[in-house]
Amino acid sequence: MQTPKEIVASLDRYIVGQYEAKRAVAIALRNRYRRSRLLEEIREEITPKNIIMMGPTGVGKTEIARRLAKLVNAPFVKVEATKFTEVGYVGRDVDSIIRDLMESSIRITKNAKYEKVRLIAEAAAEQRIVELLSPHKKKNTRQTTSPFMQLLNGGSNHEEPKPTEQEREQFESSKAKLLEELRAGKHESDIVEIEVEQAQQQSDAMFAIGVDIGDMLGGIIPKRTKLRRVTVKEARKILTLEESDKLVDMDEVIREATENAEQNGIVFIDEIDKIIGGNGVSGPDVSREGVQRDILPIVEGCTVSTKYGPVKTDFMLFIAAGAFHVSKATDMIPELQGRFPIKVELTALSLDDYARILTQPENSIITQYAELLLTDNINLSFTDDAIRAIAKYAVEANETNENIGARRLHTIVEQLLEDISFNAGGDHPMIDVNIDEKYVTEHLNKIDVAADLSKFII
Repeated sequence: MQTPKEIVASLDRYIVGQYEAKRAVAIALRNRYRRSRLLEEIREEITPKNIIMMGPTGVGKTEIARRLAKLVNAPFVKVEATKFTEVGYVGRDVDSIIRDLMESSIRITKNAKYEKVRLIAEAAAEQRIVELLSPHKKKNTRQTTSPFMQLLNGGSNHEEPKPTEQEREQFESSKAKLLEELRAGKHESDIVEIEVEQAQQQSDAMFAIGVDIGDMLGGIIPKRTKLRRVTVKEARKILTLEESDKLVDMDEVIREATENAEQNGIVFIDEIDKIIGGNGVSGPDVSREGVQRDILPIVEGCTVSTKYGPVKTDFMLFIAAGAFHVSKATDMIPELQGRFPIKVELTALSLDDYARILTQPENSIITQYAELLLTDNINLSFTDDAIRAIAKYAVEANETNENIGARRLHTIVEQLLEDISFNAGGDHPMIDVNIDEKYVTEHLNKIDVAADLSKFII
């Protein structure tokens, strides 16, 4: 487990500035590790110190939480507080937050289990593909020997004649040759017919209460299958997944995933300021205080029913975030305030911050566009003064229009490179394109930055 300083350093690779917020989440994450090393009697008394991040749109609140979860490979779910309604109103219930988190935990745990059995599953899948490709494969492989079916068929049960010793040797030799060719990368585009499970339709109401009809009736009603014609390459993926499912104990997956969600789960509640009074919004369709009171038990610690069983929320880490333009964190109901003891204010982005965001993070905006155009033989580069000019336009656009923070950089760069992106493509040699301050000025001065760029904002 990384130290708080190491966690902050890892977050610095992707997020510019906001040291106080990074510091707070790093300490919260490290405290989880510290808690896990305590004796059980004291460990059960220590709950996570939940965090509220306050700051304008686009300064890194969501990215900090998302990167934090990826850093430790923890179950993570991001929700918007405005999507939930008080019990009795039409909308999502707050318990669905924990169900979504549990699905994330199941996915993480299954992937980890699959990786452990990957080599065995791939070998089994290859053997099945060899059987499908073999010219000596048995006919009518779906024939049943069920006594009931024999009765329906007049008691007849025709069996294929047993192969001779020579035929068996030829068959095994053919399979060995096919397996060798398969591992050499041959037959990837060949078409085979495989049997796959048919997806079961389920109503939204069943999903909402965490009930999986397929799981409930799986032992009574056999799963429906259908034949699909796919390439060997695609069949390899499908069959490897099927073989992995056979090798993995699902009960163990559920047990480990539940423990992982309960002890390491991270819930990010965005736009929490929108369900806080003080912004003058009211109406019969939603009660903001009611949503807060519904969220309270989950943050406080309760047990939520899911299709995988009960899940406790006592030790999950909750991170809330909002712009808080009108309302304040102190406008929350007192009970909920007490469950978010750590309050961090993120600062607005400066001109220097915008310039650093363009180039500094791993897979930065400039890097992304350069890599995209490189696929069309366009070698794109930017001068330092061009980067500064783009940052300046971003600041001006956010000041004259709605402030969307660093997201504005995407809109500006998209507009700046629109002509290059449109004309790129086709069979031509590598072309070097250098973007300087003059190019930026010529292409962005001809538009109304505050208005014209709004068409790129979703």
